[in-house]
Amino acid sequence: MTVQPIRLFGDPVLRTPADPVVDFDVELRRLITDLTDTMREQNGAGLAAPQLGVGLRVFAFDVDDVLGHLVNPVLEFPDEEEQDGPEGCLSIPGLYFDTKRRQNVIAKGFNGYGDPLQIVGTGLMARCVQHETDHLDGVLFLDRLDAAGRKEAMKAIRQAEWYDPSAPPVVKVNPHAAGSPFGLGR
Repeated sequence: MTVQPIRLFGDPVLRTPADPVVDFDVELRRLITDLTDTMREQNGAGLAAPQLGVGLRVFAFDVDDVLGHLVNPVLEFPDEEEQDGPEGCLSIPGLYFDTKRRQNVIAKGFNGYGDPLQIVGTGLMARCVQHETDHLDGVLFLDRLDAAGRKEAMKAIRQAEWYDPSAPPVVKVNPHAAGSPFGLGR
């Protein structure tokens, strides 16, 4: 198992758009394993690379007994139908807020070997794919809330036992960092 620490709200990596993956190599597949193992250990539905401090466009998911990952996702919406329901995030632990999302999504990208992959999702799968793709764009689900919802969420975050506004984010050396022989991150 390769469980990694998850970056929490306030860490700048969560607000930084991720770079496209260009090398589909063993290091990428190790990152996918880290994402999957960490997500499953935390009982999450999805986990994006920036949540592990890696600025690459890749995420893992485990929704409705479908376990997988997607590299360099591009989303399409086949209709205008929406859903509204509770959404949470492993980077904002223990807090859930009603969030509007599209009901249906088609996500196109690649697997860890560079083979084309498509996910057609509805309901929870659609929510997960949109949430994780937002992470890759430096967007948190809190940004999708209306003003009153954001105010409520920020109040709850400030009261959360894990939140420490005075502590700088812990930054560890990233094994997938730029300058590595694998060229997988920043």
